[in-house]
Amino acid sequence: MAAIRVMLVDDHQLFRAGIRSLLQTVSDVEVVAEAGDGREALSLIAAHRPDVVLMDIMMPGLNGLDTTTRVIRSYPATRIIILSMNAGEDSVLQALRAGAAGYLVKTADPAELELAIRAVARGETFLSSAISQHVIAACLGRNEGDQTSLERLTPRQREILQLVAEGHTTKEIAGRLKLSTSTVETHRTQLMNALDIHDIAGLVRYAIRVGLISPLV
Repeated sequence: MAAIRVMLVDDHQLFRAGIRSLLQTVSDVEVVAEAGDGREALSLIAAHRPDVVLMDIMMPGLNGLDTTTRVIRSYPATRIIILSMNAGEDSVLQALRAGAAGYLVKTADPAELELAIRAVARGETFLSSAISQHVIAACLGRNEGDQTSLERLTPRQREILQLVAEGHTTKEIAGRLKLSTSTVETHRTQLMNALDIHDIAGLVRYAIRVGLISPLV
């Protein structure tokens, strides 16, 4: 089995050295690059195409959330785990909305880091045990005005979004959902207008970013 290729992004060199040292003891995990800020990270991700990026949330120049959004848009197969000292609901939800596949607090047990890397490399989402309940509580407590763009779509629109993102044609979607092709096209048009995304590639990137489909689909 090929090693999981990991990149470290944090503006504290000592912290990166500690993580690198820790990961050297983990089998089938290889650190391929390090970056000290978001802009450097974008350049190195383009060069190395890591499987997993451990991304600090607070960095000068370009923060981890904005960097994550750009990485997911350009390299949707790259999985990102946000690292932060903050276990608050808002930070976690913003990270997930930016497209992160995982969120790990820096005070977590070292064993949790390995679990997180392996989980997101398999296409799963990983949340630190310290913040999982916070996220659940926040999701349950959101009101209509706090809905994400995905949540504002109708169930049918989300269903069609997923099928489109998985590569199904209009005819295939119509057959699967027992709808006419014109009805499917209408739903897709409404979907694109609602998201302000007007091409299939954009819908695919969006579906991956919000976790509707796996990058492996």
